Amino acid sequence: MLFDSNYKNGFVFPQRSRRSMLKESVLGFGAVGLMSLLAEEGLLCADEGSPVHAGQSHFPATAKNVIFLFMSGGPSQVDTFDPKPLLTKLEGQAVPDAIAARVPNIPRAGLGSKLMASPFTFQQYGESGIPVSNLFPATAEMVDELCVLRSVNHRVPVHGPGECIALTGSAVGDRPSLGAWMTYGLGSESRDLPAFISLLSNSTGPAPQTPGWGAGFLPSRFQGTLVDGKRGIPYTRMPAGYSNENRREQLDFIKWMNEAHLNQLGEDSELEARIASYELGFRLQTSAPEVFDLESETADTAKLYGLDDKPTAEFGRHCLIARRLVERGVRVVQLRNGGWDAHGSLKGNHLKQARATDVPIAGLLKDLKQRGLLDETLVIWGGEFGRTPTTEGSAKGDRRGRDHLPTTYCMWMAGGGVKGGQILGETDELGYTPVERPVSPADLHATLLHALGLDQHKLFYRHNNRKEIATVLGGEVISEVFG
Repeated sequence: MLFDSNYKNGFVFPQRSRRSMLKESVLGFGAVGLMSLLAEEGLLCADEGSPVHAGQSHFPATAKNVIFLFMSGGPSQVDTFDPKPLLTKLEGQAVPDAIAARVPNIPRAGLGSKLMASPFTFQQYGESGIPVSNLFPATAEMVDELCVLRSVNHRVPVHGPGECIALTGSAVGDRPSLGAWMTYGLGSESRDLPAFISLLSNSTGPAPQTPGWGAGFLPSRFQGTLVDGKRGIPYTRMPAGYSNENRREQLDFIKWMNEAHLNQLGEDSELEARIASYELGFRLQTSAPEVFDLESETADTAKLYGLDDKPTAEFGRHCLIARRLVERGVRVVQLRNGGWDAHGSLKGNHLKQARATDVPIAGLLKDLKQRGLLDETLVIWGGEFGRTPTTEGSAKGDRRGRDHLPTTYCMWMAGGGVKGGQILGETDELGYTPVERPVSPADLHATLLHALGLDQHKLFYRHNNRKEIATVLGGEVISEVFG
C-alpha cells in the first residue's frame, strides 16, 4: 500500500496532466476527434441546452440570415421617416413647454434652441401610403416591404457608446455584438466562409466601434470578420509558388504544433480560434476570391445597385456583396456606412448620404425579392440615435444642423417574416419622444433573435459564473413586426 500527501482512505490518487491523460488513453484522441466533428456538425450543446454553433433554433424561424444596414452618425428621424408638419408651422420658435416637459433630462437635447423645419418634403408611397422623405425616392418604391419603427429610443447621446448600444446592447463596449450572438447560437451554413462578415464604407465621421463586430466574452471564433469591399477578405489569395497540396502540408504542421501547445495550456479560446482560423483560411483561399469578384454579375444587376455611378458605387458594391454572401450561407452581414453626423449643414449632409445609399439599398431589396431570398433574409436599417427637432448653434439657412437625440429615432425592417407596409410606434408632434409603443435596443435585439428562431432567454453563455444573454437584462419581442 502506498501512502503520500495525495491520498484518501489509504488510496493514492495519481496526478495526471491533460497531455499525459490523452497519451495514455486509448480513446483519448478519438474522443477529441469526435467532439470536433460533433461541433462542426452543430451537434454539441453548452450548459443546459444553450446552443454553441448548434445550427438549431429554439422554435421555427422566419429568417435564416440578417443584413444590418447601419447608418453611423445618426440619421434625423424628422427628415427621413417621421414627418412633423408642426415643425414647419413653428419654425424658429421655442419648443412648447408641454412637449419640453416630456423630454428626459439628458445632455444635448436642444430644448433651449429654436425649432427647425425639415428642408425635405414627404410623400406617401405604395399601397400602404407610408410617408417617406424625398431623400429616399428609390427606397420609397419598396415601402410596402418595410416595417417602419418610429419609436426606438435610449438615453446615451454620444456616438461611441450609442453605437455600442445599437450593436451590442450596452454602452460600455465590453459585450458581444449581436452578430456574434447570432453566430454563437446558429453558426454558419457555409464551411468556406465566416458566419459573420462586416464591411465599412465612407470612413468620415465617428470612428467605427470594434465591439460592433466583436465577440466580447464569447469565444473568439464568433467575432465578425472585417472585410475590405474591394479586395475582399485579406490574405486569402494563395501565395506565389504554393499549390493546394503543399499549402495543406504546411497548415497540417502548424495545426500539429498549435494543438500540442493547446494541450499544455488547457482551454484557451483565443488559441482555439487561431487553430480554427487557419483551417477556415485555407478554405477561404479557394472560395472567397470568387465571392468578391463581381465580374460574373450582369450589367443590369450592376446598374440596379448603382455600380455605374460614382456616388453610389462603393455602398452599392457592398450591398451586392451582401446579397452574394447570404446566397452562400453567411449568417450575418453588417454594412456600416458613416457620415450621418449633421451638426451643421444638415441639408447638404443628408442629401449626400442619401445619394450614396438610397439606390443601393433599394437595389438590394429588389434583388433579394426577385431571387426569392427576401423571405428568408431579414434586412434592418438605422443608426445609433436620431437628431433634435431644433437647430444646433446660431448658423443660418442651409448651414443649420441638428444635435444628437437618442430619446427617439427611426429604424426599419424588411423581409425575413416581417409584415411590410406598416408603421409601429408614434412620437410627439415634434419628434422628441415616443408617445406610443416605445422600443428599446433590447426589444429590437430580442425581435431580431426571434426572427432567427432564437429565444433570448435560452441563448446564454456563462461568463464569470453568470448566465449572460444577448439582450443584457431582457427585452420584449415586438410581435407586431411579424403581423
